[in-house]
Amino acid sequence: MATTTNTVPVGDFEQQTQKFLEWFTSQPGATFHKDIKLVDLRDKSAGRGIIATAPIPADTTLFTIPRASILCATTSPLAKKLPHLFKGPAEPTVAEESPSHTADADDEPPSPENDEEDDSQSQDSWTLLILILMHEYLQGSSNWSPYLSILPTQFDTPMFWTEAELSELQASALVAKVGKEEADKMIRTKIVKVVQEHEEVFYPADTPKTQRLEEGELLKLGHRMGSAIMAYAFDLANDDEDEDEEEEEEEDGWVEDKIAGMNDSMGMVPMADMLNADAVFNAHINHGEACLTATSLREIKEGEEILNYYGPLSSAELLRRYGYVTPNHARYDVVEVGWGLVEGGLKKMVEEGIKGRKKEVDWDKVEELVEEVKEEEGEWEDSFVLERQSEDPDSEGQVHGEAEFMGLPQELEEQVKTYLKAVKKVVGTGDRAVAEALGNKTVRKEILLGGVRKALEEREGQYATSLEEDEKVLAGMEGGRPTTRKEMAVWVRAGEKRILKEAVAWVKKQEEGLSTEKGQEKAEPSAKRRKA
Repeated sequence: MATTTNTVPVGDFEQQTQKFLEWFTSQPGATFHKDIKLVDLRDKSAGRGIIATAPIPADTTLFTIPRASILCATTSPLAKKLPHLFKGPAEPTVAEESPSHTADADDEPPSPENDEEDDSQSQDSWTLLILILMHEYLQGSSNWSPYLSILPTQFDTPMFWTEAELSELQASALVAKVGKEEADKMIRTKIVKVVQEHEEVFYPADTPKTQRLEEGELLKLGHRMGSAIMAYAFDLANDDEDEDEEEEEEEDGWVEDKIAGMNDSMGMVPMADMLNADAVFNAHINHGEACLTATSLREIKEGEEILNYYGPLSSAELLRRYGYVTPNHARYDVVEVGWGLVEGGLKKMVEEGIKGRKKEVDWDKVEELVEEVKEEEGEWEDSFVLERQSEDPDSEGQVHGEAEFMGLPQELEEQVKTYLKAVKKVVGTGDRAVAEALGNKTVRKEILLGGVRKALEEREGQYATSLEEDEKVLAGMEGGRPTTRKEMAVWVRAGEKRILKEAVAWVKKQEEGLSTEKGQEKAEPSAKRRKA
């Protein structure tokens, strides 16, 4: 994982790695292929990783993790000490999306919803796993100590960036998603409070009061464990099979390993989390009844790193969750455009483009109608995500073809259509010119495209630097891959600007096509009149 800034001396680093490997291979049912090796990749800002020491054929079992070795609610002693916290499934405070290190998986730590309720009693799989790691850490020694000792203590995820470092992201939507205050609140109410109320459980009996962590120290530890989960935890309920097979797997397999009624969908999976990941990969983690298995997807050459896949994540999401970015993920970059910008562009197009208007547009009245639509339908997006079309990775973990911007989100076009209906209803009454104009499909398309173009150009202007300036910074990177926080921030914002430029070019091309169509439509009636 390239999530950390690790300052452990090389000797100690290798010693910790060896102890972990010895511990892992001693677990009943664990396997580790003779032609793979755990290595120090800190010179590539990738922490530990696994490489092939000899050619490995496709469909080779690389290593096997027995489920008993996974640190989760069913294996942690904390579940037996505080069973009332683990009974579930708990009602998450927000839609719970946990990290699964597989395609299409999202991860978002839940946030407290109601200060008046005892949030410490309303746990979910995310917060329970934080408590489990806190318990293991505060105990000082446990079965998982060799594994826990190699987990990072520092992270490069934006949660830990300074204000100056965050400012390098400029107008990226990532800034608003860091959520430091929300995370603080969640950890205080669901983690710190539980530890303080059950110190006899979390600390060894002989721990003096003076050696027990203060609230601020527990808060920092909670952030550290939460970040470790964000970067390393797996969704144990996830499987690659179709829904029917997945349900059968849950009923016949993993559910049997659970304590009845226990909220236990996440876990720390030793060795699986030593695999670094990229959008081009060569290995996959298979979830079985008794174990998880890492398998090669294609032939892996000697010296080649073995890579997992976290899904089609944009550079911003990869940075937010895991603290690194890679060139291969740039094809999945996205940019968010707020509805306010689109609405502003539409207003300009209506005011500038409809000829023969007899009165000004009452935009307040338009807004009232839009609010009625929101109340009736309950669907109105505050922002829209622009992205490229890209083929999925093939069965060998490789991608083909160029990712290309192919059009606007359907939801955006539908929302513009609804908005223009409101405009027509407000302005069109008693104003035939407006009513006829907004009733024309071509005119509406012109307003849509022009409004979106203006919004995109304004969105570009929100960044403090140009794409050309950013590319000069990136051109000076060593190795062609961003590693420092500033470089990663520039990489993210440059990726968003590229999408904006591609989207503007696409819109302009559509406008040119529409203009050509209009010219042809005007020419046809004239030709018919001459013929007559």
